[in-house]
Amino acid sequence: MKDVYITRISKFLPNDPIDNDQMEERLGILDGKVSKGRRIVLRNNQIKTRYYAIDNDGNITHNNAQLTKEAVELLCDESFTAENIELLSCGTGSPDQILPSHAAMVHGFLKNGNVEINSPSGACCSGMSALKFGYLAIKSGQNTNAVCTGSERASSWMKSDVFKNEIEHLKKLEETPILAFNKDFLRWMLSDGAGAFLLEDKPNGHLPLKIEWMDAYSYAHEIEACMYAGGDKLDNGELKPWSEYPSEEWAQKSLFAIKQDVKLLSENILTKAVETLVKVFDKHDINPEDITYYLPHISSYYFKDALYEAMKDNGVEIPWENWFINLSKVGNVGAGSIYIMLEELVNTGKLKKGNKILLSVPESSRFSYSVALLTVC
Repeated sequence: MKDVYITRISKFLPNDPIDNDQMEERLGILDGKVSKGRRIVLRNNQIKTRYYAIDNDGNITHNNAQLTKEAVELLCDESFTAENIELLSCGTGSPDQILPSHAAMVHGFLKNGNVEINSPSGACCSGMSALKFGYLAIKSGQNTNAVCTGSERASSWMKSDVFKNEIEHLKKLEETPILAFNKDFLRWMLSDGAGAFLLEDKPNGHLPLKIEWMDAYSYAHEIEACMYAGGDKLDNGELKPWSEYPSEEWAQKSLFAIKQDVKLLSENILTKAVETLVKVFDKHDINPEDITYYLPHISSYYFKDALYEAMKDNGVEIPWENWFINLSKVGNVGAGSIYIMLEELVNTGKLKKGNKILLSVPESSRFSYSVALLTVC
């Protein structure tokens, strides 16, 4: 089995950063009324700026595949071109369409000759799944290099136009057209962007990062869906997919909007995160003291202190000074967050040979978790 190294990292964040006072204007105000939940959500998540693939006039500037293509091209130069890519593995929770796959669309924009492609589905963990596919392909000797990406273009799912028909339908029923909090909540949480890694079977470049191992766990057998799109949640907790609704109800119910069961999120997201950390620490016989930098993908700073306390209570405490998070500056980019976080850490210039970096990504869709350990070489 071969060793696998992350030898190049890039990110692409579209347009200028959007602050909290600009975001509702950019996404659109619903029914002429500002959101009552916006300030509450922003106060808790403590995100100060984020990026949208939307210009000042409300026009879409990039789709998801284009964001990803930009990040991939930023990996390339004269010594490693897009034509040298052997495997393209692209994860996202917000693909531009159901078919073709996200990786196929990225490949179409790259126009870089024949490559193998892979498109893991899911939400935040899809970026890590894309990375693991590339990691295993190189480790097994199937490929000598792979480009792995994580990206989101969530803004188009959160624009006011998505909810226009639902609000008009409620007015016809003489009901108060207030957007349900499980939909409004995520309008103030998510951001656009893409990150990319070049994986190789040799430690090329300055301070390459060796992937020691990657583990993933799902708790879908225990917990019902929490974050979902393309369907609606029934009273019994099951999801009814869009394909089982009459087409006129797709817009009336905003079935394609991203929704979050906030109560279910708060009850489970930290518990299962720490349970996962305990498992991987035991499995790989490592201790918290071994970790130089801990990169947890958290959707909100609201969870930060509680996560630390839960880790402390379960014997997997990593000191605050070892944490690295950039959520407040770039927002929650879902599948792209861990790529963008690692890119920023690498570019701080603080890494030294022998440093251990722990990547930890939760996914609230139905509670999946992915963890990886890297060593600076």
